[in-house]
Amino acid sequence: MEKKIRREDALEYHAKGRPGKIEVVPTKEYNTQRDLTLAYSPGVAEPCLAIAENIEDVYKYTAKGNLVAVISNGSAVLGLGDIGPEAGKPVMEGKGLLFKIYADIDVFDIELNTKNVDEFVRTVKILEPTFGGVNLEDIKAPECFEIEERLKRELNIPVMHDDQHGTAIISAAALLNALELTGKKIEDVKIVVNGAGASAISCSKLYISLGAKVENFVMCDSKGVIRADRNDLDERKSQFITSRDLHTLEEAMVGADVFIGLSKGNVVTPDMVRSMAKDAIVFAMANPTPEISYPDATAAREDIIMATGRSDYPNQVNNVLGFPFIFRGALDVRATEINEAMKLAAVHALADLAKKSVPDLVNLAYGESNLMFGRQYIIPKPVDPRLLTTVAPAVAKAAMDSGVARQPITDWEAYEHQLARRLGQDNQISRVILNKAKSDPKRVVFADAENLKVLKAAQQVRDEGIAFPILLGEVSRIRSIITENNLDLGNVPILDPRAPEQDELIQKFSAIYYEKRQRKGVNATEATKQMYYRNYFGVMMVEAGEADAVISGLTRNYPDTIRPALQVIGKEAGVKKVAGMYILLTKRGPLFFSDTTVNFNPTVDEIVEITELTARAVERFNIKPRIALVSYSNFGSAKGDDAVKMNQAVEILQRKHPDLIVDGEIQAHLAFNTDLLKLNHPFSKLVDEGANTLIFPNLAASNIAYNLLTESAGNDAIGPILLGLRKPVYVLQLGSSEREIVNMVAIAVVEAQGK
Repeated sequence: MEKKIRREDALEYHAKGRPGKIEVVPTKEYNTQRDLTLAYSPGVAEPCLAIAENIEDVYKYTAKGNLVAVISNGSAVLGLGDIGPEAGKPVMEGKGLLFKIYADIDVFDIELNTKNVDEFVRTVKILEPTFGGVNLEDIKAPECFEIEERLKRELNIPVMHDDQHGTAIISAAALLNALELTGKKIEDVKIVVNGAGASAISCSKLYISLGAKVENFVMCDSKGVIRADRNDLDERKSQFITSRDLHTLEEAMVGADVFIGLSKGNVVTPDMVRSMAKDAIVFAMANPTPEISYPDATAAREDIIMATGRSDYPNQVNNVLGFPFIFRGALDVRATEINEAMKLAAVHALADLAKKSVPDLVNLAYGESNLMFGRQYIIPKPVDPRLLTTVAPAVAKAAMDSGVARQPITDWEAYEHQLARRLGQDNQISRVILNKAKSDPKRVVFADAENLKVLKAAQQVRDEGIAFPILLGEVSRIRSIITENNLDLGNVPILDPRAPEQDELIQKFSAIYYEKRQRKGVNATEATKQMYYRNYFGVMMVEAGEADAVISGLTRNYPDTIRPALQVIGKEAGVKKVAGMYILLTKRGPLFFSDTTVNFNPTVDEIVEITELTARAVERFNIKPRIALVSYSNFGSAKGDDAVKMNQAVEILQRKHPDLIVDGEIQAHLAFNTDLLKLNHPFSKLVDEGANTLIFPNLAASNIAYNLLTESAGNDAIGPILLGLRKPVYVLQLGSSEREIVNMVAIAVVEAQGK
């Protein structure tokens, strides 16, 4: 089940560090006086004059073409209602974040302190020169209809009210696929819509554009069925007056083929679902509580096709499947509007994508072996990397075909490559790992539980369903930290190895440890003594089957935490050296670095084994490793022990694994600069795509590299990930953040699933 977010966690997230969720980042050089004179006076005069001469050059010389305004007056915020523009600002910032991470669109959020339609429209209209598009958000009905209609008429840039059209587009794609699976035609089906607000009206009108008949609709609002004898109907509701003698939702659902819920939770009963026609299609999209829960609806009848707005059940109708990619396509052809043709193109693109073979990355994220088109999969998943390269081109083409594109695309293959590069290939890896962990959470021991960051991370993984935490430490101390910081860890077990109640486990563990180490200088007394240390106790829990993984090291030296893992868990069969790997989440996608933590100055053979272990680890994330063995030399251009060592290791690897993309020795910058590589070393295996995995000649080089990239470039890091152990033991970097701990736990769970 989807977990409830704690108020304290939400407030901390929005307040921590730099407040807000988006910032302005320079895109041009600014370090020298020349840079600044070009950026501002006097150099800036030239683009100003060029734009004055040809106004379309504003797209060439400014951010307008990739800048969307998310505009609201806070009158209908999420499920919170009319809370005002300031209170709605966090939502608008969040929308901006989604635009950026899904489609690389920059956003200014604008909150207007007015409910007057004329004032609202006038304000947005005079802002038009700044923006390439306008996303209207959280404006109450009926004003939202008039505002959007007027702005679409009066502005010459794309305008869309996502609350109206987002759900309509996504649910329409799901409806087309559900009807195909049931063998029903859209023009024949009887549709019940519960809710008569902006989203319900827009959904219904879009379904009609797809072929549904208005006479087959029954729409209900809070007062019941919309009928001709009601005198409280506005012009928009009046479009959906039914001639059938129905008064209640319960009556309307009898014999219906489709139920569309855009109202409030728990208004539909299992009996109402059972009263529907064969192969009932139920989209209960009220959020977070659907009109009927997924378990209740699917238990009511086996032939149902069910969708909700929730992420913890199949077929999630999520607006993020639409608006980023619709605006991306509209901006890229400089469309003057988002019209019906473009919305329908998005519908068909989404519907078609659900029928295509699902990438391994998506299967991994949802813990599936082979997602495929069917009753449990009628709409793509939000993590599907193909959404950008599928929906945006479809929308762009529809804009061109319908005559609203001012800059048509001529090379579609180049456009798709451009889209793929915008976000960094496979850069959703952290979300994929977390989703995969949630699919089958495991028991994870936290060996440093007398620490606030560790406890907060433990609460998060428990609340999110990532893992079942087990806390090690002094019970009273841990409970005190929990109480002092208003944490809620419920009945999470807390074990103190030194407490008398753990004597039975101590004896069990010491016997196992003594058997493992009796011929390596450890006697029975020493074996028992070691078990009182949390690091040994924690890894022994994993070895003895009392837990599935252990996380340690936050407050201890690295050797003190890795030694118990090597002595108790031991290496995988055939592995001579364990290694440490970091994942850096960069704009170009994830980068994998080895060995970052264990081997000081590995030999040629050890470099070969480290590379093999790293390649297997990268493949576990469903990413094809492209490996560069880096040094200060390029393919023998300089001599020295490190260069020769890496060169020899490459020869061995290419001989042992001819299908592996591995090359070197090579300087780090050249491993990424494919143009330079093609010019100087066209024979390299890395010329096509460059490296995503770097193997370093020694611990100093790798440790310096990943720390520089995390601190100076602001990249998130996940690690160190120990490679080559029989069972998951993860040693945190000293002072790891709460977020880093959560990421490590998720990776430990994913590895435990595989083990």
